[in-house]
Amino acid sequence: MPGRLVPLITNEIYHVFNRGINRQPIFTTKREYQRAVDSIMFYRFANPPVRLSKFLRFESDRQNEILQMLETREPLVQIFSYCFMPNHFHLLIKQKKDNGIARFISNVQNSYTRYFNTRHQRDGALLLNQFKAVLIETDEQFLHVSRYIHLNPYTGYLVKYHNELETYAWSSFPDYLKNNSSFVTKDLLMSFFRTVGQHKKFVLDQADYQRRLKEIEHLTFE
Repeated sequence: MPGRLVPLITNEIYHVFNRGINRQPIFTTKREYQRAVDSIMFYRFANPPVRLSKFLRFESDRQNEILQMLETREPLVQIFSYCFMPNHFHLLIKQKKDNGIARFISNVQNSYTRYFNTRHQRDGALLLNQFKAVLIETDEQFLHVSRYIHLNPYTGYLVKYHNELETYAWSSFPDYLKNNSSFVTKDLLMSFFRTVGQHKKFVLDQADYQRRLKEIEHLTFE
């Protein structure tokens, strides 16, 4: 993966996104989407003791043992929001170590590409070499980018009705609606809202407008 002209800054938050080469699909089955979710969960840590492919073959007790060990380390990134779409993905993440985002994305993309290529009997790159990263500079931008990410399945007509976003499995939005444990860091985003319902309203009230919006220049792949 080529180096960035402007290095990403540790302890800053970025909207990171990438897509398949020639906009080709990168997720074609539920199993592939789940592999992508597993990848960002696992590779947010530096130097895991095994590859994800081997980790997933372990019994649950061994998996939990490895995850507990990794949780004692400083992660490469902190994940606030994510969404996987058929030919692209979005992440809202904070860099926790120098070069952390680049290492994280490289590990995720390389691991997933190997998995996808094996399944589809193909060779070569799957995603663009250089991911995009937009610095989050204000609280307002943080809130609106998180909402943009969570509305993506509705904006892209993967779900017909905006209330279906609540059960869209390949996004962090359902994590925010449930009081369950998750690798997503929810405290920062939820600090702007008094209740889960208030946050849900903030997201869904914008759904139809975002679907109608033809372009959001700083968030597109153009």
